[in-house]
Amino acid sequence: MLIIGIAGGTGSGKTTVARSVIDRMGADKVTFISQDNYYKNQAHLSMAEREQINYDHPLAFDNDLLVEHLRKLEAGETVHAPVYDFSIHARSETETVKLLPNPIVIIEGLHVLSDENVRQMLNIKVFVDTDPDVRILRRVLRDIEERGRTIQSIHDQYLRTVKPMHEAFIEPSKKYADLIIPEGGHNEVGVQLLTVLTEKYWSGAASSGK
Repeated sequence: MLIIGIAGGTGSGKTTVARSVIDRMGADKVTFISQDNYYKNQAHLSMAEREQINYDHPLAFDNDLLVEHLRKLEAGETVHAPVYDFSIHARSETETVKLLPNPIVIIEGLHVLSDENVRQMLNIKVFVDTDPDVRILRRVLRDIEERGRTIQSIHDQYLRTVKPMHEAFIEPSKKYADLIIPEGGHNEVGVQLLTVLTEKYWSGAASSGK
């Protein structure tokens, strides 16, 4: 199994890169995992308490569960990932995502390269490097349209946690990347290069009978 990790700041285009590779390789060969679904479950806290949590810190994620699921996929097992509901800052009690042990797994998220245990599971490590002004504009649109947040709340969270955590953890994780793709999915050459690397591994594994 080939496990590709795609990291980068908020709004950098990580998901676009991942989807572009999946479109080229074929969805039947690839399992896609969003690290966002592995936020720690905060259902035991009040809504007011949940709103004070720093969701941009690496410790906000249940990476132990993520690594456990990656190991099960490697072993050929099907797993069910949690679904995180951003509107209530907690995991869904009724929904999960079925993850199949396909030959290629792509996981994308802010801290895919920040956590050593997750990083050790990756065969190819990618960092999507996009200008901060582009990233914040994308985040504003996403948080308003998809998560029902206000401009004021986005502004406050960006200055309180998003920007400091990016500078402290996400940007430094770039040094672990095997491949850096500027401007995310808009970088056709970068996406094509990642696809070629993926295809090369896939062809080699298939020819060797793995």
